[in-house]
Amino acid sequence: MELELRHLRVLCAIADAGSVGRAATELGYSQPAMSTQLRRIERYFGESIFERGPTGVRLTPYGFEVVAQARDVLTRADAIGRRPAAGGVPERRSLRVAATNSPMLAGMVSGVRSRLPDVSLAVSSVYASSRIVELLEEGVVDAAIAADYPGRELEHSDAVAHRGIVTEPTFVALPSRHPLAQRTQVALADLAGEDWFLTPDDGAGWPGVFYTACTAAGFTPEAVHEFLGDQQQLQGMIADGLGVAVVQPTMRPVPHVVVKPLVGTPLWCRYVLAWRRAAVADDVAEALLQSATAAHRQLVGQSPHLRAWAARTWSPAGG
Repeated sequence: MELELRHLRVLCAIADAGSVGRAATELGYSQPAMSTQLRRIERYFGESIFERGPTGVRLTPYGFEVVAQARDVLTRADAIGRRPAAGGVPERRSLRVAATNSPMLAGMVSGVRSRLPDVSLAVSSVYASSRIVELLEEGVVDAAIAADYPGRELEHSDAVAHRGIVTEPTFVALPSRHPLAQRTQVALADLAGEDWFLTPDDGAGWPGVFYTACTAAGFTPEAVHEFLGDQQQLQGMIADGLGVAVVQPTMRPVPHVVVKPLVGTPLWCRYVLAWRRAAVADDVAEALLQSATAAHRQLVGQSPHLRAWAARTWSPAGG
């Protein structure tokens, strides 16, 4: 098999949809045909691009690299033969962007400025993903980074489109003097008696997915403190032994705080790029997605605990 642009589009569609079946529907294939195509593509690369699971598929670390490069190739291919509009200086485009709690935001903005210098971004912070959808539907913002969870995919009208940026595990932050702090990974059940810091309801499934995971682990958290604020302040309270928190795996711990994966990875979060179809051109949506993906790759490179988890999880010995 020779690698073609259509193969790259298949990989990107599956990564965005998080499901071979949904991607097949979007591209007009049958699911068996899409599955066959994916197997041929993975044989070409000689390594798995996706990890299969009961709720869909997730990119492997190698898959992250391949899909990021595929997006870049497709963008460059789509730009072949395009010419700037007559008149010389391109018209400057303005884009209103909202984002939930995501460390990818700064990198995405920088990436878009580099890729599309004629686009100016006005950024606003919006915590609840459900509110982000409302702002998109109302035309208050043009694009956004939102979050959802496996089995609870983001819902919106046909006026809005979305593509997955990354699906990542949720880790836990502990005081460095905690009895479990030296373990490679921590069982959620072993934290049953802890005080927890939790962010509030995001309208997309949190903190319901957390409580569901706790129930599956055999306990109900006794003490929960709702906290939505400065991460340095949160980590300061954790360092002082006031509680533990589930956190993004790319969080950089301050002194006296450690970040650990959870045994069995019971919690996952997907970040998505969503945009208004009528307001965002295809090249801008692609630049936003590529920039967000590149920003996440950079964060992974700065997170030894996440890289170590990925190496264990997707190594041949780890299955």
